Formats: sequence, C-alpha cells, structure tokens
Amino acid sequence: MPPPADPADPSHPWPLADGVDVRDELLAAYADPTRGYHDTTHLAEVLARVEELAAAGVGFDRTPVRLAAWFHDSVYDGERDAEERSAAWAEDALPGLVDDATVAEVARLIRLTETHRPDDGDLNGCVLSDADLGILAAPDARYASYVAAVRAEYGHLDDATFDAGRRRVLEDLLAKPRLFHTAYAHDRWEQRARANVTAELGAGPA
Repeated sequence: MPPPADPADPSHPWPLADGVDVRDELLAAYADPTRGYHDTTHLAEVLARVEELAAAGVGFDRTPVRLAAWFHDSVYDGERDAEERSAAWAEDALPGLVDDATVAEVARLIRLTETHRPDDGDLNGCVLSDADLGILAAPDARYASYVAAVRAEYGHLDDATFDAGRRRVLEDLLAKPRLFHTAYAHDRWEQRARANVTAELGAGPA
C-alpha cells in the first residue's frame, strides 16, 4: 500500500485559502489503496500540467480549472458515471467556499472529462482535457506503468472484456482530430501521445 498523501505536499497545491477539510477528503479518496492509475500521483501530474500550461501563457480561469482538476477523478471505481458522481461531489462540497458561478463551472468541466472533447473556444475545458490526457505523451516507462495501473483498476473484468473496452477507448482517442486542444500541448505532446497509443494498440491483448 502506498503511504497516505501528505496534505502539505507541494505537488498537491490546493487553490483555495479555505476548505482544507474538503482537500483532505479528496486526498483520502485519491489515496484509496484499491485505486490503480487514478491515484494521488495522477492528481499531482494533472495539477502539474495545469500549472505548466499556465506558465506557458495559456489563458484560462485558474480557480475553476484547478478545482476541477482536484475533483475530476474524486470518484473512481471502474463503474459508469464516475464523472457525474465526481461533479455531484463538487456541487455538494464547494458552495460557501466559492461563488455559485464557479461551482457550476467546476461541475461542467468535470463532466467534460467523460469525453475530452471541449469546443475550440472553451479554454477552461481545453486546459483540463489536455492536462488529464497528458499521460498519453509520457516516456516509455511511465506509459507502461500507466497501462498496467489502468488494467489493475479493472481487475474485476476478464481479459477479453477489458481488452475490447480498452481498444474502444484508444481507437476513439486516435479518431479525434486533435488529442490536445491548446497550441502548447498539441505542439509538445501530440506526436508522442499518438505514437504511444498506436504502439499499445499494435501490441494487442496482454
């Protein structure tokens, strides 16, 4: 079992002055030992990519995107509607910490991660989608560990069922005109990500 996430860890920057109880509940959810890929490491990587895009000058609304990154996989159990349940958690937890418009935007962004198909003019959605899918452009060793961790999360499925579902997900990703929607991410991550996904598909069932 991995050690529990440290709330003071700078790899998990909380975007609000208040709400540390909410932050700690989210960290506990990501640290659940039954999770494979969608754990505190994934959370830290998504948050880091959001900051990378911000540092590169990509314009977006920082607070709702950062909060959406925190909540986007707050519920993850290998079952359907995890994004919807994660959005509902945000809608329940955030009132009183941020204004109603921010709550609504956070929930919208979380729901968008079900498809990763933001409109071109949806800068907040583009940033969150790019940050979430950035793992696809990882170096070989990290990509391999990601694939193995995803399989572990679906340990309740037999190989044939998992392989068919995974293939559908990967083929759907490759069918997108762009995996990454911001110019920064597209220029730096697109080619590597497509190569990784194509190689995984070519490898066939494990």
